[in-house]
Amino acid sequence: MELELEQAIGIRIRALRLERSLTLDDLASASGVSRAMISRIERAEASPTASLLARVCAALGLSLSEFFAEEGQKASPLSRRQEQQVWRDPETGYVRRAVSPPRTASDVDIVDVEFPAGARVSFPPHPASRGMTQHVWLFDGELEMTVGETSYRLKPGDCLFMPVGDGHVFHNPGHAPARYCVVLDRGGR
Repeated sequence: MELELEQAIGIRIRALRLERSLTLDDLASASGVSRAMISRIERAEASPTASLLARVCAALGLSLSEFFAEEGQKASPLSRRQEQQVWRDPETGYVRRAVSPPRTASDVDIVDVEFPAGARVSFPPHPASRGMTQHVWLFDGELEMTVGETSYRLKPGDCLFMPVGDGHVFHNPGHAPARYCVVLDRGGR
């Protein structure tokens, strides 16, 4: 099952890259991810981390939710839980579920995340993500968010707004998983 997902991710990245007439070097330059790593991902020889995949997707003009939307899937205003795309970050084990219906006219993506205790994911500043914003709404556990030079400690019920392109860090300092929702606004991209 894991190999199938790695292959599907690689095939999708390659197809999107070729559809946009990008070389490996073009995508590497736009994403800040090495040409060799992109090539390994396309051949399913490496599993991209959340941070790396987000940079590649941004360079391709997509959010992670758009990337994981099923090819050929018909647009529907209803997103049933059993049909929502789920992905596990190979580095931290965090699980993201794309909640919002794919392929609608909305610039907003809603993602449900279960973030393991002690996990940390860094999203460095990236020009392709400028203009995108997100709200992080914590349901359970603890979350420490660093945006630029400022850190915020979130408790259940707290919601933090931030620009995506400026870089940020998610950290669960607690002893239990954190569960939160990300509401991402692609800003009309």
